[in-house]
Amino acid sequence: MYRRSGTTGRARKLLIGVAATALLGTALAVGTGMSNAGENCNGLDTALRNNLNFMADQRANPDAQSLARIANRQAVVDLIEQRRATAGCKRRVNADRPAPPAPANPPADPVNPPADPVSPPDAPAGGGAPGAGEVVCEGSTVTLFNENAAPAASSGTFPIGTTLRVTNLDNNKSTTVRVTSPSGSCVLLNDAAFEQVREPGKFLIRRAVIERVG
Repeated sequence: MYRRSGTTGRARKLLIGVAATALLGTALAVGTGMSNAGENCNGLDTALRNNLNFMADQRANPDAQSLARIANRQAVVDLIEQRRATAGCKRRVNADRPAPPAPANPPADPVNPPADPVSPPDAPAGGGAPGAGEVVCEGSTVTLFNENAAPAASSGTFPIGTTLRVTNLDNNKSTTVRVTSPSGSCVLLNDAAFEQVREPGKFLIRRAVIERVG
């Protein structure tokens, strides 16, 4: 009887150890999954808020291109919302209050009349595009718009046909694309172009270098 009692005690200790190990592994898996989802959702929430802010500003201060820009950004918002739903993001994201519209005809200042417009500098000799090869839109973030096409970009800064190089400093990946449509940002990359420079699980490039190369 004493031997059976000893054997039963050892078996009980072994079962308790196995159960504790299983519970610890489950806790670590759950904890890691929550951490990754939180980091992923933070990036998606920021990208969504930036696009909502831009659309709100366009509605408050419309011009001839505002409807096209808003339609373009709505496609981006729809894509981000789908990916937030897939990632399980629950935070409610709204646009910040848009800036008040500028007065259509600001009153003249009789004391300080407006200065005469300054003529732009002449283009450099040789027919090259001004600013070619220079870093542009410093400090801009880069996100994407939903388009099933070859790598391309949209821009509210550069005309259609301009060639831009976008580098993601977080992974040193670059892509060279042509602007094929207008938008309200310095540059937005379509799905194919964004895949060439993105980091896994991220939908916003915070540290980007944008160069005009043609």
